[in-house]
Amino acid sequence: MAQKQSYTGTAKFLHWIMALIWLAAWCIGILATHWRDELNAHHELTFLHKAIASTLIMLTVVRVAWRLTHPAPAFPENMSRAMKRAAHWGHVGLYTIALIGLPLSGWYWSSVADKPIMFGGLFVLPPLVAPAEGLYGLAKGIHTYMAWFCGAMVGGHILVALKHHLVDKDNVLKGMLPER
Repeated sequence: MAQKQSYTGTAKFLHWIMALIWLAAWCIGILATHWRDELNAHHELTFLHKAIASTLIMLTVVRVAWRLTHPAPAFPENMSRAMKRAAHWGHVGLYTIALIGLPLSGWYWSSVADKPIMFGGLFVLPPLVAPAEGLYGLAKGIHTYMAWFCGAMVGGHILVALKHHLVDKDNVLKGMLPER
């Protein structure tokens, strides 16, 4: 029986739409916080950041459910056992930290600060905790440092995908690209 070489169309769509949303939210978040006075004086970027980033929580639930019912293609035969394990745990890290932990830490920060989050700009998410001025600095620090760590993880993910394509010349990256 031949091994499946590609992800399903739904898995590819979820991967790429979530990647675009995540990257957009990450870049907007950086702009909103580091150039607050110049670009975000009235918090328009913050609103946009929260509105699009909040959709990742729902999309992650859909993506995990899809993944659990539709297995990923097998790793290439020439990958060592250690590399397969590293790839598995790298993906687990991306899901848990970048797709779950980072959005939840932002939701927590907004809750502590008593600032609403409009889910996709459509409705207000309930706060995770009661407002707590004393926890503001901690919540901000957690979200900020987690965002930079996630940026590094996503950068590493991109580099490893390019390594598979350009150096190893296997089908790992091709298996996640849209069909032509």
